[in-house]
Amino acid sequence: QVHLVESGGGLVQPGGSLRLSCAISGNIGRIYAMAWYRQTPGKERELVAVITSGGSTFYADSVKDRFTISRDNATLQMNSLKPEDTSFYYCNLNGAGPHGGPVDYWGQGTQVTVSS
Repeated sequence: QVHLVESGGGLVQPGGSLRLSCAISGNIGRIYAMAWYRQTPGKERELVAVITSGGSTFYADSVKDRFTISRDNATLQMNSLKPEDTSFYYCNLNGAGPHGGPVDYWGQGTQVTVSS
């Protein structure tokens, strides 16, 4: 059984920073990519950032130059936070299981609130 547990969310003032981490437990065959998504009530879940096993990264335009994702626990460093970054953030793992079949895991999410 694989579990992803996010941490690091909370309340921060506009312009502040937070760092999200995603702890992985369980038997993972191979990780292809780790990603962060976010979702606010009434809206679709949106991709925030992705990092592949090779270190390639992708960022949504709305967070480019402010957020940085790294492979260590899929850490998401969020700087210059804006009220519109307020959302529930989810960690995602895409890879192959111990027997080679595709796997896609999600954490329970962590709330990020940017407000003065």
